[in-house]
Amino acid sequence: MKRKVSLVAALALLALASFVAITKAEPPSGVTATVLARGTFPSFNVRSDPHGPIADFRAHSTEPIDIVVRRHDYIPTDAVPVPTTGWHQHPGPIFVTVTQGTLTYYELDDPTCTPHVVTAGHGFVDTGNGHVVRNESGQPAEDISVITAPVGGVFRTNLSANANTNCGF
Repeated sequence: MKRKVSLVAALALLALASFVAITKAEPPSGVTATVLARGTFPSFNVRSDPHGPIADFRAHSTEPIDIVVRRHDYIPTDAVPVPTTGWHQHPGPIFVTVTQGTLTYYELDDPTCTPHVVTAGHGFVDTGNGHVVRNESGQPAEDISVITAPVGGVFRTNLSANANTNCGF
């Protein structure tokens, strides 16, 4: 009987911890996100010609996936001088192109909290692991993200504001 009570108590504690972690998730602040398109792609295996004008590029999915195209507007205000996506993750890789201004992104697992500054006309690929994107420039900025996601599934999960203890924000 004592073991049964301990198991129930442990499960209750786990449920409470999960609830607290979810309620402390950090939402975006000062960022407006707009889904421009979402489509389901059948399984595929593509590779560019390694001798062609594009370097050896490969993409492969054994199951159908969704591709989500999303625009993010980062507009600084007096109330939110540094717009941020908040710490979050994706279920798969994403391709981000900065279309206006300058954005800085940080990786969750980087112990040095190294800023990666990306200006308009440039981009970065994120594996989907935890990260945050911030507009630290004081000027409006925008990006377009191409996100891979499970068919009909979630394509972004907010993480706790305390997800990264290496960064001072």
